[in-house]
Amino acid sequence: MSERFIQSIERAADLLELFLLVSPELSIKDISDKTGLSKSTAHGIVKTLEYKGLLQQNPDDLKYKLGMKLFTLGNAVGSRLDIRKIARPLIEERVRDLKETVHLVILDRDEVIYVEKVEGPHSLSIYSQIGKRAPIHCTGVGKAILAFQPREEIERLLDKAELTPFTPKTLTDKRQLMEHLRLVQAQGYAIDDEEIELGLKCVAAPIFNHQGIVIASISCAAPVTRFGDDRVPDVITGVRNTANTISQRMGYQAGSKPLSFSSKSIHQGGE
Repeated sequence: MSERFIQSIERAADLLELFLLVSPELSIKDISDKTGLSKSTAHGIVKTLEYKGLLQQNPDDLKYKLGMKLFTLGNAVGSRLDIRKIARPLIEERVRDLKETVHLVILDRDEVIYVEKVEGPHSLSIYSQIGKRAPIHCTGVGKAILAFQPREEIERLLDKAELTPFTPKTLTDKRQLMEHLRLVQAQGYAIDDEEIELGLKCVAAPIFNHQGIVIASISCAAPVTRFGDDRVPDVITGVRNTANTISQRMGYQAGSKPLSFSSKSIHQGGE
């Protein structure tokens, strides 16, 4: 049976995402222009969301911003993400060691979401922030999760995702990407070498739960000028060690194979 969606709720959800993707404050005209909705429809949705506390209006410029009810709901979700509580002190320790920014992400549909971020002492101008989404095909964190999915799930995700070329180094060919993911799985870590942003390099490693299922990943990000070939091995070791420790504290048994290393894994069968 095909899924049925309620259009008005879908429109409201799309509208709320604009405040994350476009701007923290938007007028009715901004919302209408970005969504393609008529001003009257956009106005009706906005006023309903405002009534429920999901949006609030700035009395000075009459623009709208996300309401405190979303903060409350977000905290309720965050409080159930035990991985954040487990990972945070370990990430802070890795940041002190590597002196670079470290991220924690989880998979949501065909993208990853940043659920934790600890800044390093050096300035790093990148778009990542807690709650923000990122593509799976050209980020280290995305590839580190994707490579350890069962093969059928990898193919489903890649078929669904838009393999957008963010830089000349972005892999957008599915066959090439599958081969690359085999390498990621074999070596146990992923590298984003200016694939989503020129000048930025990331090393990422997967995190597994007690069932051996990949549930998240962490990455260390820095400008390529600070990520020379001589430094990469130390970063790989540090990131993998932290990911392994988090996995163990999530119940993963060291030495056991993740579920993706099965007959359904990309490690088997080939293209």
